Amino acid sequence: MTDAALIDQLGIPHRATAAYRMLFAMGFAALPLARQGLRHTNATVRYRCCKFLDHYLVPDVLPDLVALLDDPHPRVRVATLHALACDRCKEGACRPEEGNLLPKALRILKEDRAPHVRAMAIEVVGQYAHTNLVAEAALVESRSHDPSPMVRKKAGWYAPGGTIHRRTAPRPARVKRS
Repeated sequence: MTDAALIDQLGIPHRATAAYRMLFAMGFAALPLARQGLRHTNATVRYRCCKFLDHYLVPDVLPDLVALLDDPHPRVRVATLHALACDRCKEGACRPEEGNLLPKALRILKEDRAPHVRAMAIEVVGQYAHTNLVAEAALVESRSHDPSPMVRKKAGWYAPGGTIHRRTAPRPARVKRS
């Protein structure tokens, strides 16, 4: 099977699972294919390539993922935000720079029409809540004023005083006693 055919099969419901397993079995070697799939005309292919990149993210792919935050399909935007925010799924450690990601995540949190997309944007914005006053203020604003109860609840977790905000707070340096 050609590389293009493998990527195309990610968009065919009865072939997608097998194609995704083949891609996943290739590991980091499949990065060029997944990167190509991010530009596919089929939103399901773009979604599945984002899911793959959630596990195999490298710095070269970050600009492609950040560009997908403007994708017309909410499902793709959610998968993209997750791939950029989640550390649990990753094989390696790769983080986008705050200056490249935070402004787009803030815009999504404030303006996206889909509540589940705004809810996922909270995870990205929440990464910067301890170091960036704009991120902190956006979380507080969402906690108080977002039209979706789901988004308000999740923003409360990441805003100052929330459970995730407390859990992710930087620990004070320990002083050694002689």
